Amino acid sequence: MARVAFYAPMKSPDSPKPSGDREMARNLMRAIAAKGDTVDLVSQLRIYDKSGDPTVQHALRSTAETEAKRLIADLPSDTNLWVTYHNYYKAPDLLGPQVCAARNIPYVQLESTRASSRLTGPWAGFAQSAHDASDAAQVIFYHTANDLITLQRDRHGTQALVEFPPFLPMSALPPETSGEGPMLTVGMMRHGDKLSSYEILADALALLTGDWALHIAGDGPARTEVEALMAPFGTRVTFLGQLDRKALQAVYGRASLLVWPGVNEAYGMIYLEAQAAGLPVVAQNRPGVRDVLSPSDYPPVDMGAQGLADRMQRLLDNAPLRQSLGSDARTHIAQRHLMPNATERFWATIRPILEVLS
Repeated sequence: MARVAFYAPMKSPDSPKPSGDREMARNLMRAIAAKGDTVDLVSQLRIYDKSGDPTVQHALRSTAETEAKRLIADLPSDTNLWVTYHNYYKAPDLLGPQVCAARNIPYVQLESTRASSRLTGPWAGFAQSAHDASDAAQVIFYHTANDLITLQRDRHGTQALVEFPPFLPMSALPPETSGEGPMLTVGMMRHGDKLSSYEILADALALLTGDWALHIAGDGPARTEVEALMAPFGTRVTFLGQLDRKALQAVYGRASLLVWPGVNEAYGMIYLEAQAAGLPVVAQNRPGVRDVLSPSDYPPVDMGAQGLADRMQRLLDNAPLRQSLGSDARTHIAQRHLMPNATERFWATIRPILEVLS
């Protein structure tokens, strides 16, 4: 059995603030430990510069230097692998490569991205550190085909690049939806990309005909704006607020389809959750998003709200089609996106490396 040091520079799995990053980090720790291996969250240090501020970066480097020295001294003696989740130009791993070099243990990354365009400008130093950290990795597991493009371009030496599909923290599918309830949207209400998705959604809803209803699960600082976007639809739109995991699963089980445009989503855990329950998805055909969707005819981005509305209308008017696509979606999740699959993919790559070193 291995002992794994786990670190997430952008956001600790123990962060009190909900996010897709936090959820995936937690899921990764569970998947890696699923066969009885030990996974230690070795540092809570957040290395993140949102705005490209050299002063912030300098302070974080100083803090990271102290933390790295602590880890070199204090890391359990039987630790034989380091895994870093989500190394990128705003949140470079300033700990793992240094600790691994000092302790002579393999260094692995999950969901890292390369951004050569950031090697100049306000994040230049952090972008270089992210590149250097990626260069130090013996293996980089990637989630999406879009990430693979730059990882291949900048691959260091004989570094292994291994596909690692995003996954749900479950071993079996949840109960299947009846498929007869309202449409469902699940999305945090934040300014920026999330609000942009809500804007496209509102435009698409305005194009629908006939009877329809939409439930929206989510909350956040842009709720007032989202409510204003949905106000023209009156009682057809119901706000459910922010739901915990159990409540959200029940909502998936009562819906007919999931609709979320997916503006700049890395991939989107909600697509996995909805499809696992047997919901067909209405989303734009975007990089990252398409990597987790069951094959189907998703509208291209340039079709805008009309493309989304056309797919929604077709699904609303055709219950057998909803059922067929929902069944395909469940099969897709079962084959690629459940935790046992992730555990097997990870250790199939890592065990041979550890055996060579033992």
